Amino acid sequence: MSKHYFGTDGIRGKVGDSLITPEFALKLGYAAGCVFQSHWNKSTKPKVLIGKDTRISGYLIESALESGFAAAGVDVALLGPIPTPAIAYLTRTFHACAGVVVSASHNPYYDNGIKFFSEHGRKLDDDLEAQIELQLEKPIVVVDSAAIGKAKRVEDAKGRYIEFCKSTLSSRLDLSHLTIVLDCANGATYQVAPSVFRELGAQVIPLSVDPNGLNINENCGSTSPNQLSAHVRQHQANVGIAFDGDGDRVIMVDGQGNLLDGDAILYLIAVGRQYQQQPIEGVVGTVMTNIGTENAIKALGIAFARANVGDRHVMETLVANGWQLGGESSGHIICLDKLTTGDGIIAALQVLETLLITGKTINQLLANYQLYPLKLENIAVKDKHRIMSDKTLQQTITDTNQQLGNEGRVLIRASGTEEKIRVMVEATQEKTVTETLAVLVNQIKRMENP
Repeated sequence: MSKHYFGTDGIRGKVGDSLITPEFALKLGYAAGCVFQSHWNKSTKPKVLIGKDTRISGYLIESALESGFAAAGVDVALLGPIPTPAIAYLTRTFHACAGVVVSASHNPYYDNGIKFFSEHGRKLDDDLEAQIELQLEKPIVVVDSAAIGKAKRVEDAKGRYIEFCKSTLSSRLDLSHLTIVLDCANGATYQVAPSVFRELGAQVIPLSVDPNGLNINENCGSTSPNQLSAHVRQHQANVGIAFDGDGDRVIMVDGQGNLLDGDAILYLIAVGRQYQQQPIEGVVGTVMTNIGTENAIKALGIAFARANVGDRHVMETLVANGWQLGGESSGHIICLDKLTTGDGIIAALQVLETLLITGKTINQLLANYQLYPLKLENIAVKDKHRIMSDKTLQQTITDTNQQLGNEGRVLIRASGTEEKIRVMVEATQEKTVTETLAVLVNQIKRMENP
């Protein structure tokens, strides 16, 4: 069945709109609790973990979800502000029936969202999401008073996750010779990330670690890397690392402040694993991955496959191929041998491990890494589905790709989380990219405002 509430990454929207309200969160907690309860075949009472990022509406959504789960007879363990991948990890170690994330990731503070992890620490499959949606249409019937769920705050959640992150770096390595600038986006990593890198020996210069509920992702973090680059140059740091609001994405900069997106991070991790002779049969990117990245990974003798945009699709392709490493240009990197979902801290540690075990700088490691010129523009629209279904636009995309041939490509898609159309143009020549992008963007803007 088609889904009405769940998108590509859970349920997301503006706080106060139809879905991100206490009423809906209460019903969602109850509906999800009923579904998880029906699938729970263990003798213990089912328990869910709820974690959140630092946006102010997290208090509202968290408490409503808690009430819904309690009404369904499911216990709740409250983790507080903590990175999304930490919730995936702790769901498994607590043997919970599910993990719940209250976050809108890289979106501004006035948005929020709710997504779920299964008991195995992975995104829910479509069937479970469909079952939750069916349950949402039914009234809330509170379980018998004796069976109502209890709630308990987990005091050492951050410490457990910090130790796990540290364990993913080879025990023979430490970061004592590195100065690292960390931009935590005033988000969920603001406590965890500095502790991880400091405890591994690095000198850490923290940025955006003072959340006030309203400043998450505001001119900081992985979506706004300018301050990261400036501080790396100012402090003559070895590397800069920036996370998004919930910590499942990362971008980096080298010692000169040059940006390294998810494509470059994937390549550097692949180089490190190959250097250590670890099994790495293939890497998964997406349709947004730069052609130059694909060529560079293949030049290492490693297979490369593309998935649709979204970590769910990257994960599906990894599992189908039996591979371990994949990710998106946006910095959502999955190392399946470390964790069941994308993790910004772990991906950054994998890159640092590459630097340490090869003894090379980022510039040296990227000497043969040549990207195609690429530009991406996001266009705000009122109805992204109307725009994307326009036959004239679809014909333009087909014609443009035929004209570019092997010299480039065009990709236009609707955002999975916002009312935006994303236009990407990639080609061997910068002039071709600029001119082609201008034509496509203008066409879409004329469609929006005829």
